[in-house]
Amino acid sequence: MLLLTIGPMAASLYLSFTDYNLFTAPNWIGLENYRRMFDDSRWLQSVRVTGGYVLVAVPVKLAAALAVALLLHHRRRGQSFYRAAFYGPSLVGASVSVAIVWRALFNDDAVVDRLLRAIGIHTGGWFGNPDFSLLMLVLLAAWQFGAPMVIFLAGLKQVPTELYEAAKVDGAGRWRRFRSITIPMISPVIFFNLLLETINSFQIFTSAYVIGGRNGSPAGSTLFYTVYLYDRGFADFRMGYASALAWMLLLGVGLVTAFLFRTARGWVHYAGDNR
Repeated sequence: MLLLTIGPMAASLYLSFTDYNLFTAPNWIGLENYRRMFDDSRWLQSVRVTGGYVLVAVPVKLAAALAVALLLHHRRRGQSFYRAAFYGPSLVGASVSVAIVWRALFNDDAVVDRLLRAIGIHTGGWFGNPDFSLLMLVLLAAWQFGAPMVIFLAGLKQVPTELYEAAKVDGAGRWRRFRSITIPMISPVIFFNLLLETINSFQIFTSAYVIGGRNGSPAGSTLFYTVYLYDRGFADFRMGYASALAWMLLLGVGLVTAFLFRTARGWVHYAGDNR
């Protein structure tokens, strides 16, 4: 804990107040690195790209995970195979090889482009198109819904079947049972997945770097926060500035997490809760 977590964090906090290039001794400059951020157009771009990605990718991924969990909740032939198959992408989704294959699939005149042209949709290759490059990464994130799906399955198994039977007797349809029973009963699981996926989405790096490069090509549309942080620290050797970027990311994720906990009081229901 001291050598691998607390020590490096304390060192980076100190470096965030210095001008440090990895080759000379750090030079104390106070809050100058933090002030520079708000005059840095590329930093502001990375904040916008990352924020937009989180707002879209997290709901899409959780919706896909919950939908598949509902399909696999009831016993059917080959259930174990389907669960393993849907979980598989979560194990390899963050790898460099998958990102390379994903970029190839969405390139100009590649598989996705040909399929869309076959149904009359002409968009050109998504890779290299600023209008679709971020959506390409959102789809890659949604494809890796296996981990939250498993958690949703565990939550669905805890919902008492008596509630559904009573609702059927009262004439409630599938949508009403889903809205009035399933969602409230698994709301702690939804909140848990929402929290984890939000934090993870802020830290996207491998796929974004492989697909968009250090400049967030095309036209900065894939310039994620962590990519920009890496670029400043390990390409430009501005490690003091990169450390300040890292602490601003920590602060931002902390504020979003606190907001989620605050809003959870109104929609997350636990056993024995009278709300």
